[in-house]
Amino acid sequence: MKDSKSISVFDLLVLLGAIVMYISGCSSPEPELIPREVLFGNPVKTRPQISPDGKMLAYLAPVENVLNVWVKTIGKEDDRAVTKDKDRGIRRYFWAEDSKHIMYLQDVGGNENWRLYAVDLETSQIKDLTPYEDVQVQIVARDKHFPDELLIGMNKEDPKVHDVYHLDLVTGTLKLVAKNPGNIASWLADAGMKVRCAMVATAEGGFDLIVRKTEQEDWEKLFTWAPEDSLTSGPVSFTKDGNSLHLIDSRNVNTGRLVKMEIETGNIQVIAEDPQYDVSSVLIHPDSYEVQAVAFTKARTEWIVLDDSIKDDFKAIAKLDHGDFFVSDRDNADETWLVSFTKDNGPVSYYAYDRKKKKGTFLFEHMPELGKYKLARMEPISFTTRDNLTIHGYTTFPVWKQRKNLPTVLSVHGGPWHRDSWGYDSTAQWFANRGYLCLQVNFRGSTGYGKAFVNAGDKQWAAKMHNDLVDGVNWAVDEGYADPEKVAIFGGSYGGYAALVGATFTPDLFCCAVDIVGPSNLVTLIKSIPPYWSTYLATFYKRVGNPDTEEEFLKSRSPLFKVDRIKIPILIGQGANDPRVKQAESEQIVEAMKKKDLAYEYMLFEDEGHGFAKPENRLEFFAAAEKFLAKHLGGRYEEAVEDSK
Repeated sequence: MKDSKSISVFDLLVLLGAIVMYISGCSSPEPELIPREVLFGNPVKTRPQISPDGKMLAYLAPVENVLNVWVKTIGKEDDRAVTKDKDRGIRRYFWAEDSKHIMYLQDVGGNENWRLYAVDLETSQIKDLTPYEDVQVQIVARDKHFPDELLIGMNKEDPKVHDVYHLDLVTGTLKLVAKNPGNIASWLADAGMKVRCAMVATAEGGFDLIVRKTEQEDWEKLFTWAPEDSLTSGPVSFTKDGNSLHLIDSRNVNTGRLVKMEIETGNIQVIAEDPQYDVSSVLIHPDSYEVQAVAFTKARTEWIVLDDSIKDDFKAIAKLDHGDFFVSDRDNADETWLVSFTKDNGPVSYYAYDRKKKKGTFLFEHMPELGKYKLARMEPISFTTRDNLTIHGYTTFPVWKQRKNLPTVLSVHGGPWHRDSWGYDSTAQWFANRGYLCLQVNFRGSTGYGKAFVNAGDKQWAAKMHNDLVDGVNWAVDEGYADPEKVAIFGGSYGGYAALVGATFTPDLFCCAVDIVGPSNLVTLIKSIPPYWSTYLATFYKRVGNPDTEEEFLKSRSPLFKVDRIKIPILIGQGANDPRVKQAESEQIVEAMKKKDLAYEYMLFEDEGHGFAKPENRLEFFAAAEKFLAKHLGGRYEEAVEDSK
């Protein structure tokens, strides 16, 4: 047995080498380039779901490079694809409660007009359950106790709002069960699959929470979430008896806490809360409808287990792998759970967990090829802004370089009512592997940090929200991490807008910008939003601006009207069918740059929407982006076939 105090010759040489490297300031050996195909291609397998009867497993995997749903019998090697998509791939699917059908949603070309399809696993027949043009389907409710039923929302009668329909999965019959008067933004069903709660948009940008005792009775208002609470509050579920509601509620406090409200009296019981972070996830028991666990996404995800019957399960699951875990599915007997682990330096891993044996079985990793390469760690950071606000974010450093004077990519998240979080991030790994520091900043207006923080972003597009990004870059420079002469800004959606803002509002800070489906004119952005976002228009007006009454203000925050300030090259990517940020948003700023003879590259994808769903399009754009960044930041680049000729 080896003496724990002894050291081998090999260990000594490694230690001496590390000391010499530290003293000389040398870096680690340069790692292998991770191919773009590995980072941005289709996953090998992902998003498993167990059948309600616990006998089969479904998952997504490619068929001829297009994601489709596969099923297999647990314990057998009889995997087979059961869907036949040949274009965009399937990403949203679930088991029907009869364990005999797979349901999935699909749009055309990225237009987000989702249709609902059912696959009969016995006959392989695929049926379009909502064969309507220019109609969007939303899943309102499904429940194990009602195996032949679904509640779905459709904007079939009025493109601006979704009514609720009862769908009989045996006959395919649709029946209207809740008519939208024109101001309801979302619906909630009780444990009996009856629509008994809804959120009504107010003119001020808040929401009234309304309830009714039965589907035949009139609606009554419970209370109002004021605009300042609208992004940190919302209904979660009914209790089993239908007399109470579980809510995420930030009224009278700063963060969205989980509460139980008695409908008749309005009495509230606080279930879980944190003074700084909003509730991010709630685990509900499928039979008792009681809360079992609550998550808060801080620097990493932290769970609070409230149900003693699952405390040992959570302890056992935590030992299966490293990283942050989520219970993603459970069978009807509640004996088998599916669990996913996300980690910063490896692929997402999936396990089947047996609750009786308290043991997990490894299923697969979503991109096992990543295991062949040295991935970087994602490290939480924080800094203080110029107006004394604490901002959180993440850094991902190249694994072989000293943390000094690095070319840097500021990667800005979309939304903007969203946030970056810890875990595997293909874009952050891509930047780090190419030799760049990746900086991710959860600027004010980002969600998860309480209402004071998210509301601090109101009317601050291209102003304080952008200042937070600038202050993040300055922090990285002051720490000695970032080369101030080599900083790029990169993002999609709001992040794309931020990239354009970086090029026009702070043109001396960045050396280049990459914009993916980012708006260039806030006036045209808000005036052209999809019709079914009508119930959120007041939110846009309050938090961004009203184009009818504040046109000049919105223009003053729009990159399109400051094109003459651009000093840096810009790469722009756009989907032709994007319903959120229309093609015109990219093309109007491209035309303005063209007139001024400014440096730009523009890539339009005719078969994409808000982002690039098809792997061939992702790979084409990221090949161009990688070459663009290498030219202006000096990092590494994987040659494409045409580059090597």
